[in-house]
Amino acid sequence: MKFFLSAIMICGAFLLAYGQDDANSGAITKVLALEHAWNQAEKTKDTMALDALFDNLLVYVDYDGTLRTKAEFLAQVKSSDSQPQQEITESMNARAFKGSVVVTGIYVARGTDHGRPYVRRGRFIDTWIFEDQGWHCVASQATPILR
Repeated sequence: MKFFLSAIMICGAFLLAYGQDDANSGAITKVLALEHAWNQAEKTKDTMALDALFDNLLVYVDYDGTLRTKAEFLAQVKSSDSQPQQEITESMNARAFKGSVVVTGIYVARGTDHGRPYVRRGRFIDTWIFEDQGWHCVASQATPILR
């Protein structure tokens, strides 16, 4: 009888761990899709879509070290001074933790800023949390990769 109970407990532990892996996999898949949606929304200056992706308390550290709030980031995206033409994510990895997903990757952005062309390549780290029945980015940071 002890063997039978032990076997059931071990099987239950494996099933629980497997279920958590499935949940983590689903969270990662969803958040990576949201990362791609972010790129598209930023490229097309869709601030309504970006607003839905970001938590109201977003902390955003831009490639130049500028610290921005959600409102400041959305205003920058909407600005006519910046004209993004291409936003490409070269690589992306995600790790799920209890109720959060951390995404790291490399991006390339091309466009014009104040009439001057730019090409920016950098590493980023975005932190997403699950709240109010959806995923929201609460922190984002970008660092230039110097050639």
